[in-house]
Amino acid sequence: MTAAVFFGCTFIAFGPAIALFLFTIAREPLRVIFLIAGAFFWLVSLLLSSMVWFISVQISNKESAAQQKGLLIFGVVLSVLLQETFRFAYYKLLKKANEGLLTLSQEETMPISIRQLAYVSGLGFGFMSGAFSVVNILADSVGPGTVGIHGDSQHYFLSSAFMTMAIILLHMFWGVVFFDACEKQRWWAVAAVVISHLLVSCLTFQNPEYVASLVPTYVVLFLMGVWAFYSAGGSLRNLKLCLTCKDKDFLLANHRPR
Repeated sequence: MTAAVFFGCTFIAFGPAIALFLFTIAREPLRVIFLIAGAFFWLVSLLLSSMVWFISVQISNKESAAQQKGLLIFGVVLSVLLQETFRFAYYKLLKKANEGLLTLSQEETMPISIRQLAYVSGLGFGFMSGAFSVVNILADSVGPGTVGIHGDSQHYFLSSAFMTMAIILLHMFWGVVFFDACEKQRWWAVAAVVISHLLVSCLTFQNPEYVASLVPTYVVLFLMGVWAFYSAGGSLRNLKLCLTCKDKDFLLANHRPR
């Protein structure tokens, strides 16, 4: 039973992201490099936020439950702000890198478009965020032990897997919307990405009331997915063509840089 829980939760959490990676990124070395670089930027943001939170805990009153809870909230907010700061830094770096690649390339167009970079970097952020969110939970799911034996919710592992999947996909959507907003200098859209990221992160404080955290998270996921779709140049017409396999250029694998 523990093996079934482990593999089931793993495939729920990472299945969609791995499928996207295999079908749209793995065949392009340049996309793989940018994905790994995006994951590295997320790791650096995590390192900085972890250092600040660790120092804050050490100098605080560990006997005060209210103070420790406040520090936890502070750590979550700081982590989100640092992640979005590093997303912006990565955007600026990719702009410079793309200009350099265009200079070295013999072609007139960029070797990879900003829209593709947004998608790839967002997925890189999501992969690392999901891995750090759920890896310890998956390790515990192998056993020994039984979830809920003392009256707690038996849906802990399953809920964590679905939350991780949502976070990974959200990072991908946030990346697309964020890069498009930076390109068009729509700073209100950048602020919307940051606020929605803060909202989803703070919703996890509702646990173990998993319905109260998962349902709003998936509402945000749907809305950000629609926003990212239109930010990437999508429309109802080309969505219909894509679903009926009549528009091959709409697929990312055959998408020409713009």
